[in-house]
Amino acid sequence: MAGLMRSAEFIIIGGGPGGYEVAAELAAAGRKVILIERDQLGGTCLNRGCIPTKCLCASASVAMTVSSAAEFGVEVASFSVDYGKAVNRAHSVMDQLRQGVEAMLRDVEIIRGEATLKPDKIVKVNGEELTADHIIIATGSKPAVLDIPGASLTVTSDKFLSLTEIPQRVAIIGGGVIGLEFASILAAFGREVTVIEYCKEVLPPFDSDIAKRLRTALSRRGIKFLTSTRVIAVEHGLRIVYEGKKGKDSLECDLAVMAVGRRPVLPEGTKDAGIELDGRGFIKVDELMQTSVPGIYAVGDVNGRCMLAHAAAAQARRAIGSDVNLDVIPSAVFTQPEAAMVGMTEEQARAKDYDVMIGKAAFAANGKALAMGESDGTVKIIFARDSGFILGCHIVGPHAADLIAEVAALMFGMTTREELADELVHGHPTLSEVIQAAARNAK
Repeated sequence: MAGLMRSAEFIIIGGGPGGYEVAAELAAAGRKVILIERDQLGGTCLNRGCIPTKCLCASASVAMTVSSAAEFGVEVASFSVDYGKAVNRAHSVMDQLRQGVEAMLRDVEIIRGEATLKPDKIVKVNGEELTADHIIIATGSKPAVLDIPGASLTVTSDKFLSLTEIPQRVAIIGGGVIGLEFASILAAFGREVTVIEYCKEVLPPFDSDIAKRLRTALSRRGIKFLTSTRVIAVEHGLRIVYEGKKGKDSLECDLAVMAVGRRPVLPEGTKDAGIELDGRGFIKVDELMQTSVPGIYAVGDVNGRCMLAHAAAAQARRAIGSDVNLDVIPSAVFTQPEAAMVGMTEEQARAKDYDVMIGKAAFAANGKALAMGESDGTVKIIFARDSGFILGCHIVGPHAADLIAEVAALMFGMTTREELADELVHGHPTLSEVIQAAARNAK
């Protein structure tokens, strides 16, 4: 019949982690799902973020291991690094994972195109109008760019990850997760790197003690840092003009990378559909991820609550009714050494009037870390003094991204300091012993 609108139980806009994982789960349960994706499945994480970056981090780690092989009794006569080959390897990994996503979505109807939101829960794509009981917006984010003269002379993280050749001198504007991971990678490939950060310390979301420790470790690898520094302009010839602690100055580079955060990608028609935005331009949602329009949800980067791939997937599961704990979400920085966190910083805990106990332990006293030749780092755990519960944990050191998972599980299970310190048994020698040592040192 002419004019009959096609419908589904769920329409999901965006094929990244916030979209494809829940689409596959719903389809497996027999629900009718339509997934709309305008680009490649996998979203930013798989195509322009987590996966290619982690592949390059792995290549950087191998290069650093080989360069220090003699310390372990392994003589390497000579070796060279090839950044282009590292990028090509990353692309092959991405291709393999995309095939996996395609297979996961075999029972999901996928429409390739640009979705437009219209009033009354209507989605238009490729000239066709669709409707659904539930619409999930999972359109992600894109790199932010400073509004300064010459910003177009820089490259964003998207462009950076497509480069197969990197010149010698690189300036990175932004000392957050993306900026530091790029800096760590490039230093391992022998490039001269300067990181310019507006805040007084790198990694603003992290505990300041841990962020400082990471910056110090990266500095020993030859990476230069300019903190409390505002970039004013980028001039032709790639001169970065900035204002820092000692006034106005500049530096020259061969490549300037803009890594100053991300901003939401909103579907066309978001406002016309009656969906409210917050003051930063992200979609406003409630605790169930529902927008101001009943039946329309927004998950992941587009709502700005926690801009991590696994957070997007968790929020999507919350949107379909799963009882997901969104208060315990770990995050990691894949530098050398790694850094990771979960929960509150010490500053945040004190600001909320918690009487805290702080436990710290160094990897330098850990047998496994010493055996690995990676003893640089520390674990810091924040406990509530009255209950003993873990309020937050921050780690810099070997395999921090893996170790933080234990603390997240302990927080989820409401394990106390006393239980962690005295009742749980950790294998020896393992890196995880540092976590228990931090609990025992708490005061």
